[in-house]
Amino acid sequence: MKAVLALDQGTTGSTALVVDEEGRVLGRGYRELPQHFPRPSWVEHEPEEIWRVTLEAARQALGTARISRKDITAIGITNQRETTVLWDRNSGAALHRAIVWQDRRTAERCRQLDPALIREKTGLVPDPYFSATKLEWLLKELGRPQHAAFGTVDSWLVHKLTKGRAHVTDPSNASRTMLYDIDAQAWDDELLALFGVPRDLLPEVRPSSGTFGLADAEWFGHEIPIAGIAGDQQAALFGQGCVAAGGAKNTYGTGAFLLLNTGAERVRSAHGLLTTIGCDAHGKPAYVLEGSVFIAGAAVQWLRDGLGIIASAKETEALARSVPDTGGVVFVPAFVGLGAPHWEAEARGAVFGLTRGTTKAHLVRAALEAMAFSTKEVLDAMTADAGLALGDLRVDGGAASNDWLMQFQADVLGVLIRRPDVVETTALGAAGLAGLATGVWATVAQFVAARRFAEFAPGSMPEERWREWQRGVRATLDWARDRV
Repeated sequence: MKAVLALDQGTTGSTALVVDEEGRVLGRGYRELPQHFPRPSWVEHEPEEIWRVTLEAARQALGTARISRKDITAIGITNQRETTVLWDRNSGAALHRAIVWQDRRTAERCRQLDPALIREKTGLVPDPYFSATKLEWLLKELGRPQHAAFGTVDSWLVHKLTKGRAHVTDPSNASRTMLYDIDAQAWDDELLALFGVPRDLLPEVRPSSGTFGLADAEWFGHEIPIAGIAGDQQAALFGQGCVAAGGAKNTYGTGAFLLLNTGAERVRSAHGLLTTIGCDAHGKPAYVLEGSVFIAGAAVQWLRDGLGIIASAKETEALARSVPDTGGVVFVPAFVGLGAPHWEAEARGAVFGLTRGTTKAHLVRAALEAMAFSTKEVLDAMTADAGLALGDLRVDGGAASNDWLMQFQADVLGVLIRRPDVVETTALGAAGLAGLATGVWATVAQFVAARRFAEFAPGSMPEERWREWQRGVRATLDWARDRV
């Protein structure tokens, strides 16, 4: 038997899957990752905790798979992308907590940057979301330490797995740093100078499907090639089989991320979207349009942990169905600013339309509706940029298991929603990239052949709710701009 170990290191936890050559998930592991909020709008992780929970999830998955560990022929890694880690090359110790993609501490610095320069070279917009200003902040805070190494979370995990023998990343992660020229597909000297980043801090960029190093035998009993790496959203696009121009998916995780593969053609967005790098059918670079909604499932997590009005995310479907509408409540979950297509770092979460008759069911339904409406904003911008209309949208991520939300999403978008039987397509994408490189699968088609899909056909568009939600977004933006 041949099998692949996929490591999916996310914002709130690490998932590991063992996937066999038939595409079946033989074993699963999961560990939560603690969040740290040292100041308002600051979000951090402990790098050693990232490593610990990922290793524990991997060992749990291998333990439940009930196969010989020697059947694991490769490791694939996918990760929260822009989160920034700085460590000492000699000791291997992290020099600071990781600064998470949601962190907004560099918002003022981003307002000083030339948007045209950033967009032309990187396909991105100047925003605290991306790694460059986080790294700049760390280097200043730490007094430009010697022997330092920078990486996104994939690089950090490879560093730990190989015991420091490899310092690498892939184009999908490099393209999220705001330091990488996506036309030249190389680190850019002008951007490195702009942010004061020495080139020797940077990892080597290698194709997403290929050789990255050997995981040390200490971790899993024998050396295993690390053969696939992709940022979480690009991995999900690959895992859904969207490897040709026109394929699109939306992942409902902590945030919501809608990606459209545009193939060999770089599409320059006129509607606030990002141009980034994903993978073609061979794991080589392909251009992608992306719309990033910073808060999606995290809003439900806030209802659970912050307000305590639900005990688990599973309750939300029944609660949404229990009321005919939101009772006039509009929820704009801009807890860490608004992403595409607005890009307003100063926006903050808002709830409109509260009355004495508002119940937790109304709040929950409004939070779910916000996910669907945020996705519509992005898809409308995306189809305008790319000049096409989608026939269907593939979905994944934890919130995609909510049937009420998926039907509402189909109604809002007016397109067929297709949900695979295994919604962990981020991890499956990492497995696919690693398996292609090591001969577990000959083609992407072979890899996705076993997938089955549930379908949600569109009904009538809730026009009035859409207008109400847009009014809520405009009010949130007005409030944010008054703050600056």
